[in-house]
This record gives sequence, C-alpha cells and structure tokens, in this order.
Amino acid sequence: MTDKPLPDLSELEREVMQLIWAAGPTTAEAVREELPRRLKESTVRTVLKRLEEKGYLAHAVEGRTYVFEATRARQQVAAGAVRRIVDRFCNGSVEEVLVGMMDAKMFNRRQLDALRDKIKKAGKK
Repeated sequence: MTDKPLPDLSELEREVMQLIWAAGPTTAEAVREELPRRLKESTVRTVLKRLEEKGYLAHAVEGRTYVFEATRARQQVAAGAVRRIVDRFCNGSVEEVLVGMMDAKMFNRRQLDALRDKIKKAGKK
C-alpha cells in the first residue's frame, strides 16, 4: 500500500466509504440497502467503481458477487485530508493548525489531556 495522497471524495463517495469502514468487506447491494437515500443499484456500482479507481477500495470476487473492501483505514484517510489542509492553508505548519483549533475552542479539557498524553508517548518513540 502506498502513502500517495488519494483524490478528494464527493459527498456520496464519503457516505459510501463511511458505510464500508463501519461494515468491513461488503457488497454493492449491502451498501445500497444501508444508504439513507434510495439509489439504483447501477448508481451504487458506479460509485464503488469510481472509489476503486481513486484507490479507496479494492474488490474480490466471491462466486459471482463483488465484495468491496477499503484499501486504507478511515484514520489514515482522515490524516491525509488534514495534511492537505495543513499544506494548502497553513504552509505546512501543523502547529499553526493546532493553535487555530485551540483558539476556536475545538478541544475540551479531556481531549486536550488525551492529546498531551499521545504527544508525550510519540516523543518517547
């Protein structure tokens, strides 16, 4: 698996990825049934194909059924998206983003304490 950045997702593609991350390997029909909006099976298959082309999914064939699975964990994709935001808006400065998030009061005390602990552990590695 490569660390190459993946292309951005449309709203529908994000919805589908959220379902696949939650469910694990799944079929087009299962995705269609779980989506909050009713879509044709052909539409869901098109979205899954697009996600595969973008590098978010891979499929295996079980019998005559395609089973789709995420190629990267949700956390890994989210980190890549944050990296793009950091690069685009803050000239690569993670510190600038974190300070902005602090100023906007995006963290509560418990989250700050947990983040502090994770930073300490990461610094020891």
